[in-house]
Amino acid sequence: MPKKTQIAEVVVSRNRLKKRIKELARKISRDYKGKELVLIGILKGSVVFLADLLREINIPVEIDFIQVSSYGASKTSFGVIKIKKDIDLPIVGKHVLLVEDIIDHGYTMHYLLKSLKVKKPKSIRVCALLDKPARREVPVPLAYKGFEVPDKFVVGYGLDLAEKLRNLPYIANLSPA
Repeated sequence: MPKKTQIAEVVVSRNRLKKRIKELARKISRDYKGKELVLIGILKGSVVFLADLLREINIPVEIDFIQVSSYGASKTSFGVIKIKKDIDLPIVGKHVLLVEDIIDHGYTMHYLLKSLKVKKPKSIRVCALLDKPARREVPVPLAYKGFEVPDKFVVGYGLDLAEKLRNLPYIANLSPA
């Protein structure tokens, strides 16, 4: 595992994460009050964000997970997206909120939106903790966004480097070394 000295800088602190997630949860709770909402977390990166967001939402929700592969153990996308684990809950006629850790190029989210629309949800929107618009190649409609980040590789709070560093309680850039 990379040593702590490889952390170049904290991009989003633990306190800023907590505060912003509470704000997002309040807005989601208002927007979906009285509606059937299903949160779909995109594995594995969204788990930490989804768990904290879920605890702050004050309306009834269902949760499910979908897992896709596009990065593997590298820092760059393979360009081929594959569903490794599909959702289990029926979403026909329900409002769906896809919960993602980071929107980068946009290919994964574009693919997921297209794939899930055929399951006939009443609506489908996206909530991303991080948005990296400098790398966007495919437009992604973000209904809820935590933070915009620069075009640097980030880890922590669910985001990984070869399955490591997900457990950091903040989001950081790594040193180039």
